[in-house]
Amino acid sequence: MGREITSDERLDESAFQERLRAESKLAMTWFRDRAFEAPETPSIGLEVEAWLVDKDGLPSPDNIRFLNRLDDPLMVPELAAFNFEYNAPPSKLRQSVFGDMDAQLTDVWLRATEAAGTLELTPLMTGIPATLREPMLSLDTITESARYRLLNDRLFQLRGGTPLTIAIDGRERLDLVQDHLMIEAACTSLQVHLMLTQDNAAASYNASQIASAPLIAISSNSPFLYGRRLWEETRIPAFESAVNLPGYRQASGRRSNRVSFGNGHLRSSMMELFLENLDGYPPFLPMVSDTPEDHLVHFNLHNGTIWRWTRPILYPGKGKTPHLRLENRVMPAGPTVIDMVANTAFCIGLILYLRDQENLAERLPFEMARRNFYSAAKQGLSADLVWLDGEVINTQVLIRERLTDAAETALVGAGVDRSDAKTYIDIIRGRGRNGQTGAAWQRAHANCNGNDHQSLVLDYLARQQEGAPVHQWTL
Repeated sequence: MGREITSDERLDESAFQERLRAESKLAMTWFRDRAFEAPETPSIGLEVEAWLVDKDGLPSPDNIRFLNRLDDPLMVPELAAFNFEYNAPPSKLRQSVFGDMDAQLTDVWLRATEAAGTLELTPLMTGIPATLREPMLSLDTITESARYRLLNDRLFQLRGGTPLTIAIDGRERLDLVQDHLMIEAACTSLQVHLMLTQDNAAASYNASQIASAPLIAISSNSPFLYGRRLWEETRIPAFESAVNLPGYRQASGRRSNRVSFGNGHLRSSMMELFLENLDGYPPFLPMVSDTPEDHLVHFNLHNGTIWRWTRPILYPGKGKTPHLRLENRVMPAGPTVIDMVANTAFCIGLILYLRDQENLAERLPFEMARRNFYSAAKQGLSADLVWLDGEVINTQVLIRERLTDAAETALVGAGVDRSDAKTYIDIIRGRGRNGQTGAAWQRAHANCNGNDHQSLVLDYLARQQEGAPVHQWTL
């Protein structure tokens, strides 16, 4: 989404629809012909979004100077000038994959810290910085990009000029009316990718949906937005409010929003989601380019402007074998590198475990999975979930007593060294024992310091730089 508009692209909704339908038809033939890569050892990957803050812990809109100073092609700007994103190269799911990921991310973060330091700034891994205030996010602080400007313009064009209404009811309440989508930039994430085969794609997608509730509860790190105490993971309602553009009406009567948990479990194929894209959502960025049909440029641009919390991805191969993967988008960035690697390991392990459960979609119907997700985002580890076969169980108990062991076993079964899997799942176990997530630590800090959010961010940043996992942090 962040790449710049090129000279050979033009805005043409009719032509875009024509190209989108042709590319969707080609994708359908690939599914029919079973054309996708089927690796014995899948690849995994991640994306980390982050902030730049100044010496006072306040967001600093200086991402372009920072990125120029860092000079790393895997680091790119994000929507707001406060933000940047790291796109890690893919790794095979085997042996010491998570230890290797930890070492690589640590090195990247050290280099980023050094580059930011030359500008008297510091990079910050968090979901939403507690020092962020509403006036900071406006079109004055958008990253200079014709594509980002067009994204904002198209949102309000498709909304008929109607402003966005943001209403988030948590421990406190936030009510805003805005004429821009910049609240989206408040929501910085850890996005985990898992390569799939055509045979396991539908089961993996459903597993990722069901896993999202415990994942968001154990990783929650966004309890504040614009000075208000809201959800444990406030990114969820904030992002859904930022791009509020309803699609088609479901059988239940609920509108299919552009940012959502989704509309149902898959029955047999990931193509079901791509057909839903085609028929249920108008093009957001109808930029037409003269590219080969088998590059699926329009197909993937359209898919990239439908922000399901688990996103299906079809990589066309561009002359090589195409592949399928999913992108789990529910978890926030931070609090530390080792926490994010642990979250990645737990995410992958939990998806592998759940997709092997017989009749998974029947054992936890979609509406229950959806309810679980929003309950866990709002209440964190204190949420009660409806789990497989209708069992009602506390989220923290479920993670601590069942899911950590299940995820570790699944990772080892997939070829990860037992010591590597245990090292990172033990970090999840630590949070599961004492209940201290990033969100819990931030709330406790505010309780002790009278909502001194500047002190909170600076203390958080100091502990982030020390590198200990968040369940070991003290106030």
